[in-house]
Amino acid sequence: MGLKIEALGIYLPKKVLTNFDLEKMVDTSDEWITTRTGIKERRIADTSETVSDMAVKSAISAMEEADITPEDIDAIIVATLSPENQFPSTACLVQEKLGIRKAFAFDISAACSGFLFGLEVGWSLIKAGRVRKVLLIGAEKISSIVNWKDRSTCVLFGDGSASAILSNSEDNSDILALKIYSDGSMWHLLYAPLCGHINMKGRELFKVAVRSMEEACREVMNIAGVSSEDIDLVVPHQANIRIINSLAEKLDIPKEKVFTNIHKYGNTSAASIPIALYEAFKEGKLKRGDIVLLTAMGGGLTWGATILRF
Repeated sequence: MGLKIEALGIYLPKKVLTNFDLEKMVDTSDEWITTRTGIKERRIADTSETVSDMAVKSAISAMEEADITPEDIDAIIVATLSPENQFPSTACLVQEKLGIRKAFAFDISAACSGFLFGLEVGWSLIKAGRVRKVLLIGAEKISSIVNWKDRSTCVLFGDGSASAILSNSEDNSDILALKIYSDGSMWHLLYAPLCGHINMKGRELFKVAVRSMEEACREVMNIAGVSSEDIDLVVPHQANIRIINSLAEKLDIPKEKVFTNIHKYGNTSAASIPIALYEAFKEGKLKRGDIVLLTAMGGGLTWGATILRF
């Protein structure tokens, strides 16, 4: 029995914050931000818009795409680093708002690697026969924990949500390999204290990110028995275009096989990979049966990679 990403759905706030808007807020420039990050703009949620609101909207989009009802969902997993409450979980709020009665619901806190961690858990539940359909959501309102006076971090992040319907598969769709990792000894490189703002040591993090994701990618490629030439598309976490380009170069994967949308949304943390997956699929750059490589690294530190037959 394999696992299939049956459908994807996204929600992005309407407000667009451009680099030129940020020039008026902090000592920065469009040229500086673009050159160092690849970001041109990002979406910012309205003050009244919660993480669970965004999660629900992307979930409805995915459920409509899959043509399923709330009664079909057995488990809800929400990956987020910006929940609206200390408790209850965002997943429980999503459950209530969607009227999903029979499912169990919980959050995963793995920062930017959250979608991969959720994929591991959802895959395990389905393989074990415990559930048939999992609603996996990456949802972030990072604007609520950004220090808008810190030019080194406020330019990087955006808000948004994306959902995936995971189900057991009788066709060729499957996870060919998946590995997730963490190293708490490096927590200080990227963190946000309770009720505080994001703190980041960018230079050190850059080196760790490229090295860690490269190692994770090589590990899953080895497990899956695929080479760089076999991969149809790489969908990396959208954190920094220089990290993405360095990783592609080290893996000997041409840029045309690497999907990026960081210029439009910035770093949306746990929502980053599923938003990119959705757009790649809708744009025809990802097709059913393609071999796709996903990879991410985030605070914790956490990181991982997976090879999917989409």
